[in-house]
Amino acid sequence: PRKRPGTQAHQAAQLAWWTQQLGHLRLEQLTPARLTACRERLTETRAPATVNRYLAVLSHACTVAIQEWGWLEASPLRRVRRRREPQGRIRCLDDAERQGLLVACAQSPNHLLLPVVVLALSTGARKQELLALTWREVDWRRERVLLLVTKTGERRSVPLTGRALVELQTLAKVRRLDTPLVFPRRDGRAPIDLRYAWQQAVRQAGLTDFRFHDLRHCCASYLAMHGASLVEIADVLGHKTFQMVKRYAHLTEAHTAQVVARMTAAIFA
Repeated sequence: PRKRPGTQAHQAAQLAWWTQQLGHLRLEQLTPARLTACRERLTETRAPATVNRYLAVLSHACTVAIQEWGWLEASPLRRVRRRREPQGRIRCLDDAERQGLLVACAQSPNHLLLPVVVLALSTGARKQELLALTWREVDWRRERVLLLVTKTGERRSVPLTGRALVELQTLAKVRRLDTPLVFPRRDGRAPIDLRYAWQQAVRQAGLTDFRFHDLRHCCASYLAMHGASLVEIADVLGHKTFQMVKRYAHLTEAHTAQVVARMTAAIFA
């Protein structure tokens, strides 16, 4: 109950699957062999990452049973190997694609689409993080926005500069006073649903295999190509570990080579 609604919905479905497979067993019958067989059944119809999520939610349940309820001495899942996950995809827009998308967003009947897309490209924030934004979380003096609703559950502050700042300033001039949301739907009670407008803009721009979440990858890629380190990229995107930003390592190689070249030139001058 303390998890986010979206997480509850996903994990409830996963736990229902486990209940169907293993719910008739006693805990003492929850063996690695049975769990491995279930993992293989999952593998037949689900991607490796999804299989691992199923295993993770059951592992969490076992951990609670061990630490809080005293029902188990050890988790049988510790002896069940996870599936190897492929490296996450990177779909980055080139200059022409990016310009085409921005033009299509500007021409959209939905006037909120363009500022949301510009903010996503500029900050690397997720769609739900942006749509949950309120005007109280916009710090005009420091030119930053504070993201309160994040995937990790931790607050994150991101810079607001350039085109993103201009778009938000323009939107603030005509902001609605009946809602605190920066991107409200018509009744102002919840964030706007941009799915249809986004799909229309993607089609108009002629983009293929491009999703809204790929804007986050674009931001990270642009940061890497302009000299940001993996530490800096992780800080902007709000990643707790470097595992997620390793996919951008090859884009930072040129910058790293320049750093090493400056260092060797200095010490061997």
